Amino acid sequence: MAEPQKRPEWHEYFLDIAKAVGRRSTCLRRRYGAIIVKDKIIISTGYNGAPRGEANCIDTGMCERERLHVPKGQNYELCVAVHAEQNAIINADPDKMQGATAYIVGYNADGTLASGKPCLLCRRMLRNAMLAKVIYLETDGSIVETTPEEIR
Repeated sequence: MAEPQKRPEWHEYFLDIAKAVGRRSTCLRRRYGAIIVKDKIIISTGYNGAPRGEANCIDTGMCERERLHVPKGQNYELCVAVHAEQNAIINADPDKMQGATAYIVGYNADGTLASGKPCLLCRRMLRNAMLAKVIYLETDGSIVETTPEEIR
């Protein structure tokens, strides 16, 4: 008799979908995907990239922060991209976001995991969107479950 099929747990399932969304990223440094889920239904997705109508880094072949050797987490104002979480919030119905969960996954250009922990501005936006939880992958592959208020 064949082994029963193992279904992924909900967090794993939604993190896998966030990873797939991140494949649309237009950033040369890191590819992030985010989804917002409520009652096990995806209500929005987002990936990091230039604002609509502007040139993407993958199209121009240049990342200003990379050119200047800016470390991760610094000088975001030099980046043309909108973060994955921000795009997911922008694309969502505000009423549906209240009490929802954001799932975030990131990968470096070399394919290694990047921390999905939201930056300070994204944490503020997640709180303002009234999301209840944030679940992301850390660089070691561990799943972190928290609230927007608890992220430090």
